[in-house]
Amino acid sequence: MSTSSAAPRRGNGTDPAEVRPPMREALVAAAFRLFLERGYEQTTVDDIVALAGVGRRSFFRYFPSKEDVVFPDHERCLTDMEAFLARSPEDADPVRRVCDAARLVLRMYAENPAFSVQRYRLTKQVPGLRAYELSVVWRYERALAEYLRGRLGGRPDGILRADVIAAAVVAAHNNALRSWLRSDGRDDAGAAVDHALAYAQSAFGDVPVPPRGTSPEDVVVVAARRGTPLWQVLREIEDAFGRD
Repeated sequence: MSTSSAAPRRGNGTDPAEVRPPMREALVAAAFRLFLERGYEQTTVDDIVALAGVGRRSFFRYFPSKEDVVFPDHERCLTDMEAFLARSPEDADPVRRVCDAARLVLRMYAENPAFSVQRYRLTKQVPGLRAYELSVVWRYERALAEYLRGRLGGRPDGILRADVIAAAVVAAHNNALRSWLRSDGRDDAGAAVDHALAYAQSAFGDVPVPPRGTSPEDVVVVAARRGTPLWQVLREIEDAFGRD
């Protein structure tokens, strides 16, 4: 399944801060310039810091590895997603909520289409980056699944259902996202993702969730013959709950 754009933004040049972009953005810009000129494998961290005009320690202060400079905003987006899910109202439909959380990832990509397309092309060319990207996608999926487990865990097959829904939402989102990237960012990303997520949501529908703090043992089903007096039905319910 990034929020700020990694490529430096252009200004009018009057602000001193615009003359020299923030170090993090300068490192990303330098890295992608070299990746395009020399290739990813042929570019070293030393090459990147030399072009950016900073030291190696500065690079590793922002990025644990060369792979991380290719995906500079996923950590922040993942944090935003977890915070969004944590703020979910008690009565929120969980499937709709995780679909809305997935849209945060789209927003990250859509904020800088040129950079996102550039990264997509690079990732397709480098097997190591594709593996790294899969690990990032897995973390998004786990964030959605953890939320769903908390909401559906008390239901029969709740954990299974949570994991399947999370995987489906991520798959739907990524299908639309990649289609948009393949169009070089020209298509309507929002419409494509909305369509894909609506499909995932319709597959599972609204999921009724019992109030938190309840368990399957709190639900009692009473079978009675037609014509049984209401007082007798009520007594059976009271007995089932252990009340005199």
